[in-house]
Amino acid sequence: MTSVLNVLNHEVIGCRKCPRLVAYREQIGVEKRRAYRDHEYWAKPVPGFGDVKARVLILGLAPGAHGSNRTGRPFTGDKSGEFMYPILYKVGFASQPTAVDREDGLKLLDCYITAAVRCAPPDNKPLPEEIANCAPYLDREITALSKLKVVVALGKIGFDAYLAHLRRAGFAFRNAEYMFGHAVEYKTPDGITLLGSYHPSNQNTATGKLTAGMFEAVFRRAKKLVG
Repeated sequence: MTSVLNVLNHEVIGCRKCPRLVAYREQIGVEKRRAYRDHEYWAKPVPGFGDVKARVLILGLAPGAHGSNRTGRPFTGDKSGEFMYPILYKVGFASQPTAVDREDGLKLLDCYITAAVRCAPPDNKPLPEEIANCAPYLDREITALSKLKVVVALGKIGFDAYLAHLRRAGFAFRNAEYMFGHAVEYKTPDGITLLGSYHPSNQNTATGKLTAGMFEAVFRRAKKLVG
């Protein structure tokens, strides 16, 4: 399982399928944000990360331009991660409450984090064909994570990406059966429980659309579901 994910992640890091995203992620890595002027940006696709025996998968949108695209690890080095990791730590899914860089010692416990799109997109808005280009990586990742019981989708794009995975796996259903919303819960045809959460973007957390209590409740539910 570990070797399968290692091979997959190596492929992800080398991917250049989407010209728009390749150009954008590399441009950001050269221009940088003033606060990170002395940082060497990752500026490549960001692979998934976590416990290979995870029963919970967190499925996000895409790397942030100056977060994951800088650090090379999901939700690391930006406001989204500053909001999320303390809660994962509190609930028992992370070994520490902070995520600064790939060498900070953070380990995920019974949890794996990935995204619908592996490269930072302009305005955080990947195109449908870019999501489609990344889909085979998600399919292989989910197959390799053989102990999965719960998927927590952060935002509608992550939620829809899991439904699209189910269709590619041969399951038939109507979209109306699975409506995205915060704290929604569905049993999917593959036996997985799908939980929805608003994305912990700064836009959502700074405005109060997503509070720490709301977010924690979703992960408390995930923890309960896996026992």
